[in-house]
Amino acid sequence: MIVKTFYFKFYKLYIIIYNVLLRIKINNDKILKYNMQGRGICMRYWQEEEVYDIEQKRQVQSERLIKTVNCVYNNVPFYCDKMKALGLEPGDIKSIDDLSKLPFTTKQDLRDNYPYGLFAAPMEEVVRIHASSGTTGHPTVVGYTQNDIKMWSNVIARSFTAMGVTKKDIIQVAFGYGLFTGGLGVHYGAEHLGAAVVPISGGNTKKQIQLIQEFGSTVIACTPSYALYIGETMKNMGIDPRSTNLHTGIFGAEPWTEEMREQIESMFGINAMDIYGLSEVLGPGVAFECQARSGMHINDDHFVPEIIDVNTLEVLPKGSEGELVFTMVTKEALPLLRYRTRDITRLHTETCKCGRTLTRMDKVTGRSDDMLIIRGVNVFPSQIESVLLKVAETAPHYVLIVDRINNLDTLEVWVEVKPEFFTDAIKSLEKIEKHITAELFSLLGLHVKVKLVEPRSIERSEGKAKRIIDRRK
Repeated sequence: MIVKTFYFKFYKLYIIIYNVLLRIKINNDKILKYNMQGRGICMRYWQEEEVYDIEQKRQVQSERLIKTVNCVYNNVPFYCDKMKALGLEPGDIKSIDDLSKLPFTTKQDLRDNYPYGLFAAPMEEVVRIHASSGTTGHPTVVGYTQNDIKMWSNVIARSFTAMGVTKKDIIQVAFGYGLFTGGLGVHYGAEHLGAAVVPISGGNTKKQIQLIQEFGSTVIACTPSYALYIGETMKNMGIDPRSTNLHTGIFGAEPWTEEMREQIESMFGINAMDIYGLSEVLGPGVAFECQARSGMHINDDHFVPEIIDVNTLEVLPKGSEGELVFTMVTKEALPLLRYRTRDITRLHTETCKCGRTLTRMDKVTGRSDDMLIIRGVNVFPSQIESVLLKVAETAPHYVLIVDRINNLDTLEVWVEVKPEFFTDAIKSLEKIEKHITAELFSLLGLHVKVKLVEPRSIERSEGKAKRIIDRRK
């Protein structure tokens, strides 16, 4: 009897300890640490969802998709009408395998339903509103409930952890605040991580530099083009960009190449990490780069990705390049179905070297809606950038001039010459122009006119760089 009593007391204690340890393991606010033995990588995870196996992920995605479809069908007339037109009812969506049955959503749909027509939550539950400006018409308006803000903060903290950023860091947020999602999104996520935040926003470059130096900022978050501008300004002020406490840069909001990464890392002596997002989907934090740098991890327990053919809109096989599409399965205020991002990329589902099983996406090569078609050739600014950044004599500042002369589309590339190479010797400049022209022809199969311009003659940007001037419109 005594033995039996002791056994049950011991077993009860065991269950209590087990449950306590389990709660600690799955606590979203705790960092789960995994040492990837034999891989040369020591990574930290924010949540166990990052390492779910295929079946765990499918179950979570399916449950959340079913809930989301029911929500938008009952609360968003736009989706109700779309689904009825396709002969669909919520009950037809039984798992994530049925995702392709659902209708697409475009940025124009958001503009047509301006401002709140696609909101699935009542306005009394919406605690924040952001908007992104467009070239024409209404802006796209996005809303967030309190739970949306919590989810956003969590995926940013997840992203930062993967990049090697911790609560010990001082993060200078040089993304724009206000209606743009970048500043506040990164800010809240950094605070959720427990890091100190310097909320300087974009612009005021000399002040940026002062605070980097005096506050001892260890991480900077901004657009990659603005990072180069900060570094350039520091050099003009007689400051070595490598002399600061910065160890990591978190860059996004515009496409950038591996060559630009090398430029930034060389200039500052930091790790330049990629973060991806769209205002319509969430903002920054939709996907992130880990220290293994083998693509960006999509937070696919919240944003389910697909790759479609731009022309046929059919879902493409795994590994195919095409347009990225997202379905938001945890957002409350604005849960969009199959949102067409216009971003061109590939997806990878195999486990990363860091151990994460989250779907990975390649760096975006361009956007289907800013893709230039020049005499039948598809041209992305990032392709041209990759060539220019390999030329030692030129600076990473350029603009593409598109025009139509005698009914023929033309492309002219203006790129700055570095001060030390700028000379009155015409032959020297002609040699550089010919070299760039040949490299672009080799890449694109297209004759492009190259024009070298004086240092600092191309307008600088403290936000997204304007790379294209299309005079055909």
